[in-house]
Amino acid sequence: MKLLLILESDEVYNVIALYVKALGFEFIRYHSVIKAMDNIDEVSPHAIIVSAKDFPRHWKIIVQFVRSQRSKESCPIIVLKGNNFALEETSKAYYLGVNGVVPEALDNRQEISQLQNILGRYIPVDEKRRAQRYQPDEWSRFGFVLISPGERSIITGAVKTISATGISFCPDYSAWTKDIRLNMELSECSLRVGDQILSPVCRLVRTGRIISFEFTSFPQDEQSHLNSYLEDLPLKELKAKRQKAAAAAGNKG
Repeated sequence: MKLLLILESDEVYNVIALYVKALGFEFIRYHSVIKAMDNIDEVSPHAIIVSAKDFPRHWKIIVQFVRSQRSKESCPIIVLKGNNFALEETSKAYYLGVNGVVPEALDNRQEISQLQNILGRYIPVDEKRRAQRYQPDEWSRFGFVLISPGERSIITGAVKTISATGISFCPDYSAWTKDIRLNMELSECSLRVGDQILSPVCRLVRTGRIISFEFTSFPQDEQSHLNSYLEDLPLKELKAKRQKAAAAAGNKG
């Protein structure tokens, strides 16, 4: 799926990329509304985000142009607004056929969720399931270990992807998993999520060098903790990258 972004700010582009990359979009960016219009047929985007702050007059032109060819269902459009975006402009945007108007700052969970929900609403169900997976990084603090049902040894390895419903995992040694059969449920699993250790019951759904488990159950409120942590990942990533950039700037100084 292709997401067309029409905006000038590199910082805003990077922030949006952090927030919506888990939805599975390929990003295509233009710094000019006119160039975007010239290439709209070639790009054939599945969704569009345009900055009204960067293009206070021309954002309406791209919306009208797209809506003359594509419906709200086939190509959702989101307008990013600045602090001076009047209420009348919001009404005009919805009248022209935009799917949502979101503050460009994107500095709180409500705004992030609004952006993600608008785009997610138009993703096919099978794409949506795949899109919810996250690839852990050092800052995200995920870990997974389990007890082998045969030899009762601890199986360690690396988390490759994780979602609210399951995990893919690369054991340090593939021989450790020889006693785990497809569709077998394992209750002795430990999942690190940030500072907490969760205890999901996991069912093996894919074998190979990288194996995949489905979470079949969690004790008490552990599922909600995982869900909340995953929802906060974009903010955590943005914070980690800003801290890294600040540290790098400090070292140069």
